Amino acid sequence: MGARSVQIPTPDGVADAFVAQPDGDGPWPAVLFYMDAFGVREVLTDMARTIADDGFVVLLPNLFYRSGTAPLFDTSGLATPEGRREVFGSARPMIAALTAEAVKGDAAAYLDFLAAEPSVKPGPVGVTGYCMGGRLAVRTAIAFPDRVGAVASFHAGGLVTDEPDSPHRQVTGAGVEYYFAHAENDHSMTPANVTALNDALDAAGVRFKSEIYEGTEHGFTMSDSDVYDPMSLERHWRNLLELFERRL
Repeated sequence: MGARSVQIPTPDGVADAFVAQPDGDGPWPAVLFYMDAFGVREVLTDMARTIADDGFVVLLPNLFYRSGTAPLFDTSGLATPEGRREVFGSARPMIAALTAEAVKGDAAAYLDFLAAEPSVKPGPVGVTGYCMGGRLAVRTAIAFPDRVGAVASFHAGGLVTDEPDSPHRQVTGAGVEYYFAHAENDHSMTPANVTALNDALDAAGVRFKSEIYEGTEHGFTMSDSDVYDPMSLERHWRNLLELFERRL
């Protein structure tokens, strides 16, 4: 399997990113991988390699490139609640900078990069995202429904808000299929939020599946975190890869 670092021009600068792909010339379908709030690190590059091993070209950009190249944080303490809170506190202003407008501009650059790659098969792209990345994955499909074929969102927060541009208010019935995996215990995506999201998706005529992973906390797929749940990670892999294999 091949892996390399790349630099992607965006409207606000240059994003550093990690690319993984199968051995050989391809072409293969493409996947855009949105990180969680703790940034690009080994656990995420390993996950990108796992997706690539299934037959995809995977782009994992540093979404916080406006603040510098990855890694931007010391994530060695994520295995404790205190360590997670400390890193999240550092990331909070960078998360706030990812407005809907900024996400749209970045997503266009990432999709253009994948479309220009000789190893990428023409056609719709899959998007997967974790925590804040799940919200960004949905926003990417909202902005570019003609370029995205499938979205997978894992323990995402902020999918349902009171704001006019809340993601759940903007999803349309275009040809994108969604998979949502929610943590059972997540203050950023409460049971009422999950119900509101499902109702909005139903009303929009969107093809989707939305599940609650029982006994999990926000961040359950991350093996370097204190909330990691190994069985739920495996369930995540089954659902993610089945979606992309079928839709891309």
